[in-house]
Amino acid sequence: MSLIFQFLRIILFCFLGELCHDFLPLPIPASVYGLLLLLAALKLGWVKLENVRMAALFLIGIFPLLFVPAAAGVMDLWAELHAMLLPVLVALVPVTFLVMATAGRVTQRFAKAEPELEEELVNDDAE
Repeated sequence: MSLIFQFLRIILFCFLGELCHDFLPLPIPASVYGLLLLLAALKLGWVKLENVRMAALFLIGIFPLLFVPAAAGVMDLWAELHAMLLPVLVALVPVTFLVMATAGRVTQRFAKAEPELEEELVNDDAE
């Protein structure tokens, strides 16, 4: 039952993000607003991590499945994409490596900055 309430909390922040997107004249997606609002609520202590942890871990676990419809859409548009394959590859390959390198550097920086955080997470998972 607590998993349902955790999902409802996350959905509430998604809904608040949709409201921000509708009322604020900024070109920011509603999902980004929702994530920022959830982050702010977690940092300010309005929402405890334990109140969304299990649902968030579940969503992270199924995250790759969320890309399947997008991949199917690309396969459906293969005829149009084939005509411009070279420009797409020229743009896609360097950007992919740039994102991988950036993610790796950020991960390394966080790993060096807070080694005790890893120990704390291991202890939390053991309980």
